[in-house]
This record gives sequence, structure tokens and C-alpha cells, in this order.
Amino acid sequence: MTSKKVKLLLLGFLTFLATGVYAQSAKSGSGYDVYDSSVVPAKRMPQQNEFWNNSYNFPAKPRNMWEVGASVGTFMISGDVPIKFPTLGFGVHVRKSFGYLFSMRLEYINGTGKGLSWLASENFGKNPAWKGYYAPTRTGSGPIIYTNGIPSAPNGNGGNVVYYNYKAHVQDLSIQGIVTLNNIRFHKQKTGFVIYGGGGLGATIYETKVNALKADGSTYAAEFQDIFDKYGTVYKSRKDVRKALKSAMDNTYETPAENNGERRPKLGSNTLRPSGTVLAGIAFKLSRRINIAIEDRHTFIKDDLLDGQQWQEQSYGDAAHTRDYDSYNYLSLHLNFNLGGKSVEPLWWINPLDYAYSELNNPKHIKLPKPTYDDADGDGVLDALDREPNTPAGCPVDTHGVTKDTDGDGVPDCKDKQLITPTECQPVDADGVGKCPEPDCCKNVKAEPTTPPCPSDYPSLTFKGNAVAIGNDAKAMLATVAAKMKANPNCNITINGYPEASKASQAVCQKRVDAVKKYLVEKEGISADRISTNCEVGGGDKNTVDIKSN
Repeated sequence: MTSKKVKLLLLGFLTFLATGVYAQSAKSGSGYDVYDSSVVPAKRMPQQNEFWNNSYNFPAKPRNMWEVGASVGTFMISGDVPIKFPTLGFGVHVRKSFGYLFSMRLEYINGTGKGLSWLASENFGKNPAWKGYYAPTRTGSGPIIYTNGIPSAPNGNGGNVVYYNYKAHVQDLSIQGIVTLNNIRFHKQKTGFVIYGGGGLGATIYETKVNALKADGSTYAAEFQDIFDKYGTVYKSRKDVRKALKSAMDNTYETPAENNGERRPKLGSNTLRPSGTVLAGIAFKLSRRINIAIEDRHTFIKDDLLDGQQWQEQSYGDAAHTRDYDSYNYLSLHLNFNLGGKSVEPLWWINPLDYAYSELNNPKHIKLPKPTYDDADGDGVLDALDREPNTPAGCPVDTHGVTKDTDGDGVPDCKDKQLITPTECQPVDADGVGKCPEPDCCKNVKAEPTTPPCPSDYPSLTFKGNAVAIGNDAKAMLATVAAKMKANPNCNITINGYPEASKASQAVCQKRVDAVKKYLVEKEGISADRISTNCEVGGGDKNTVDIKSN
């Protein structure tokens, strides 16, 4: 009961202390820049490069700091003999994270436990630490006579009681796996504390002694008997019993406790036993490099002699082994330091969702398509906005990429020989030239006989690519041209082409105008001397052939 009160009080004090320190410290954020290559070890750089190049979704795990720490706390043994009072222990450790949740820790602790039973024991005859100095069992009555500290009775029924006690120096070295319980946080980036738990395996060495003799080598037989006769085994008297024992006994602990003799595994003069540990704790961050932790660790060993006692009291003159192993508890306050350059803090302090939520809120790792600004017809208006994607070369356009037609006569400005044709003079011919009506004053004037003018509304022929053959549509147009020429035998025409400056383009142009002339001569019966041809570089659209009156 006393040990539980002490543990609760100490735990409350340490919690208050840690909370006070934590309240004064800034809750610095956890995390790191996933684009910082200095914290990525060389063996993981291939993965990091794939991540940077958007060919792998996950950044490489960074190099993280080692934690070293020291601790101090209460050390208590749980065995067959109740503890006397909690004692101080200390420990040191080194810890390394292997992921955001799991880490490994190597820890050494050193503690001394003390115990003192308030119940008198008469069946100690099988415990070698006591039976050599005290008579085993009291079976009769009568005065007890002590010779050299060992009781005997005139009737041969010597007897006395002892009060079990011990002092055990315990050390252990263990390797522990630790799991962080609150590292993944979905609605909060920062935290000032982590909760963890874990367990491990190790080895424990201990040396236990009992206080069976006074400093002068005599026993406490008389003192023990007097205390027993005065208080007996009444539970309410336990405090008085312990107070009386404290006054009667010194603090020598000179007698080796029972330890299975030479059969036990040993390390020097100490007993060596395997041990298992469970632990739980909470750590508070003071800075990126320093934190404190409150931790409770309980260790089980495969031995029942940690307190020097393995016998349980039954009837007088009899004793039996207890059926449980001893253990010890270490409630401690840790001061921890993070070590390492070019490393992030230990991963159990970092929220692994930090990067993912950062990308959701402010994306930085997105591969955008390369913008394209195509303008196929070269008119200065992007194809995506161009309403006339095949504007003839050299023709000015408006903001929508449509060829300009200032007078709206249907002939683009680049081909219009009458740039501004009055509305009353429209429609116009292929050159954009209109026919204006005669003024009223001139309508009744008798015209003198004149030679009728030659037609000027000859069509334009269009060829595709480098084609020179005359299609059906073009043949129909040439039939119209032939009809007009036959109706006006005094009129001649010129077939005009507009090649580019290259020789190849000029050759194509010449073939086209020759093909048109040949068709009119051979198919339509027009005299060759009435037809002339011309290829003028840059005069118009390279794919257009105009027929004009001379």
C-alpha cells in the first residue's frame, strides 16, 4: 500500500513538473522539407530522384537523429518480502527510429531495492541466510537462553522468530522495441508531446544481502523475539513493528541471501538471469534537440530470489516454495537529447501526413503540360482563337484572325483593287472592283456608237498543293471564259499566276498557266494569239490563277 502511494505521489509530481516546463516552451512544429537532399542518405537518393522527376509518388525516408538520454527515478522490487521504502535508481539509453512509429532502444539501469517484512517468520529453517544464526522452529514454551547470539532452551526446545529483510543491488541491460501511439495526426500538424509503449528482452544481474547480524556479529534474536511478543501479527500494529525494527537494527546487510549456490548462472559475484520488460511513457518536447519524458517500466526475471526469499509460511515446522517470480519497477524522469548533423529530428516527433496535407493545401509537386502557341497560317492569331485558320499569306487580319475586308464587298483587302467600293457600286468583280450606276443626268444622253468594252468579270481558278491538272470545276469556269471571248472577238485575256520566289514555285506556276491556256485553245477553240500568260512573284496567292482582260 505504501509503495502504491509513493508511486502515485511521484507520478503526480513528475507530471506537474513536466507540464510546467511544457507550458513555458514553444510548441515548435514538426516536419522537414521533402526537397532537401542534404537529409537523404546516398543509398536512398535514387528514390528521391524519381520523386523529384514525378515518376514515383513517395519521397525517400530522411536520415534522422539518434536520441541519448539519462534518467533518475524510484526503484522498487516486487517479491515475497514487502519493500522497506522506494529507493532511487538511474539509467542511460540510446534510441534510434526505424520508422515514424517504431524505434529501438538500448537501455542500462542501476538500482538498489530494500525490503522489510513486519510479519515475524518462524519457518526459516530452509533459508541458508537465516538458519545458520537462528534456531529454526519454536515447538515448546519456556525461557529462551542465548549462547553467542543463538537461542536454546533448557528443555531442548530452543526457538525464535526472524523478520525477513533484504538489500538487492540490481543492474540490467535490455534492448526494447518502442511504438509511438499518437504520431499520426489527421487534423493537427504540431504536437508538443508523444505517448509511447513497448517491451523488450535483456539480462539482469543482482546481488542480494540480508541484515541478519549486528555490526559486532551477534544476532537480533532477542530483539526480534521481544518485538514479536509485544506486537504479534496484528495488522494494525505494522507501523509500530517497523518502527521498532528500525530502532533495533543497524544498516549493515552483511549476510549473502539465498542464491542457489553454485548452480546459478553468475557474472562475477552477481546472479545472472534473463529478463523481459514492458514500458509506457509520455515525452514532452522542449526544443528540436531536447525533451523530457515520464516513464514507468516493469521488468520480470526468471528467478524468485531477487529479495532473498523463496519460501512461504505454512504450518509450524513446514515451508514450501512460492510459485511466482520476482520483478522490479522503475518509475523515472528522463532527460533526452537528439544528436546528429544533416538529419531531421527523430521520426517519432514528425507527423508522416505533413507532406501529404501540404500538397493538398498548396500543391508544389505537380507536372504541368508545356504550353503550346501554334499559329499554322502565320497571321499572328493563335490557332485556338483563330476563326479563319487558313488565311492567305500576307493578308492582314482582325483580332479574330479573319482576313480584313474594309469595304465589305467580299474581296479581302490583300486582293481588292478597289479598297473602298461604295455600296451602290456593289456587287464587285473578282478584283473587288464595283460597277457604279450612271447618274440621272446621263441616262437619256444618246450614246455614240462605240466598240463594246471587253468583259472584266473573269473567274479565278484555285489549285491545291503543287497540282497543275485542271479539275471539273475549273473546266466549267473556263467554258464561261471561252463563251465571253467568243462573244467579244476583239477582246484578249492574260492568265496570271503568283509564285513564291523559289524556282520550284515559279515552275509550278508556269505549268498551271500553260495548262489553262492549252485547255482554252485545244478544248474551247480560242485562238492562242488572244491568250497571254504571266507569273508574277508575290502578286497574290500562290495557289490562285487569275484571268484578266487585256
